[in-house]
Amino acid sequence: MTLPSGAGRLLMVMPYEQLVRKAVEAGFRVWSVWDPKLRAPDYLAKVAAHSEGLALVDFDDEAALRALVARMATEHRVDHVLHLGSEASMAPVLAEAEALGLSPNTAEAVRLLNDKNAMRRLLNRNGVSVVRAREAATLADVEPLLAEFGLPAVVKPGNSAGSRGIALVREPADLAEWTARIKAAGIEGPFIVEDYLEGPEFSVETLTVDGMHQVVGITAKQTSGAPGFVETGHIHPAPLDPADAAAIRATTTALLDLAGYRFGPAHTEVILTPSGPRIVESQARLGGDRIPLLVEVAGGFDLEAGIFRALAGEPVTTPAPERYAAIGFFRLPAGRLESVDGLAELAELPYVHAVVFPFAPGDVLPHTTDSGSRHGYAVVDAASPAGAAERIASVQAGLRATITATPKDTL
Repeated sequence: MTLPSGAGRLLMVMPYEQLVRKAVEAGFRVWSVWDPKLRAPDYLAKVAAHSEGLALVDFDDEAALRALVARMATEHRVDHVLHLGSEASMAPVLAEAEALGLSPNTAEAVRLLNDKNAMRRLLNRNGVSVVRAREAATLADVEPLLAEFGLPAVVKPGNSAGSRGIALVREPADLAEWTARIKAAGIEGPFIVEDYLEGPEFSVETLTVDGMHQVVGITAKQTSGAPGFVETGHIHPAPLDPADAAAIRATTTALLDLAGYRFGPAHTEVILTPSGPRIVESQARLGGDRIPLLVEVAGGFDLEAGIFRALAGEPVTTPAPERYAAIGFFRLPAGRLESVDGLAELAELPYVHAVVFPFAPGDVLPHTTDSGSRHGYAVVDAASPAGAAERIASVQAGLRATITATPKDTL
């Protein structure tokens, strides 16, 4: 395959190292913007190595971020401004890019996907994936709203991801625990209160080009369940009845149409209820938890590279998966890590495509309360879902760790 030469100039905000590399491989010249407090210097050096230039700014300073985007876009005569990182800093970047005429999406389209309250209003207003929901502007508003709304109910921040700040409230004690967790994390409103949806959970990865949405794949999710619903593993492609898969695809693309999403990846989470698929949330970015790697292992399609190939004008199609790919997250007790063995042996197994355990003896493993506090993962392939589950279990058992509980962990 011959990729275009001189496909254009990109300004990418918060680009992960492999995204810059793949954009360059697709023929683009890339300038990058990062917040130095979010990544270690050696990681930023890798981003810089693939970029024409790397500029650093505090993403929390929206005025400075917008000014830097405007200056770099003008100075380097870029064709597009892309933000494929986390949602927190997307709004000011997309607003500036739209004002410059350099964004493939409107800021409003991205807001309608990323903002959980806005997304729910959009869907309910149009009779798509209708879920009873209410908005709470502040933490103090949640308790009286729940008294009126009724239990059980799910409560979560309107602008977060990665299972952060989500809880199922069945009784007052659950609300007290959630409130303490929200205060400790410093999460501010608004919040959303919704009906509790029961059924298996799925993630839908899409790639949109010129307003046409291609469903790249559906991934089955495994979570810790109530109260925090922390994701513990995934399998791709999801073993689904064809009719259910079609309904999930149709519901997801309906949301993207309603939002007016025109270009790029989206990651949409869906619960298949007895009444059909209901969208939980969506983000205008790639899925986390190495889902793009699962897609590539199962079917050979590099979703990350596909973004830039599509932006360069190349037709992009998704091949059918030939195998199953699964990710499982290590679930270890909290405490001080005394020793760890088995990682090298696991990495050499032919069916293991990635194994990550970012701790060394002397480190303290945290309690797992959200995606960011999990203890690493492994990615495997197999010929069947059952085979993938067996291999994940084997890899998890092969990580041999000795952990000593700290006083805080024994309380």
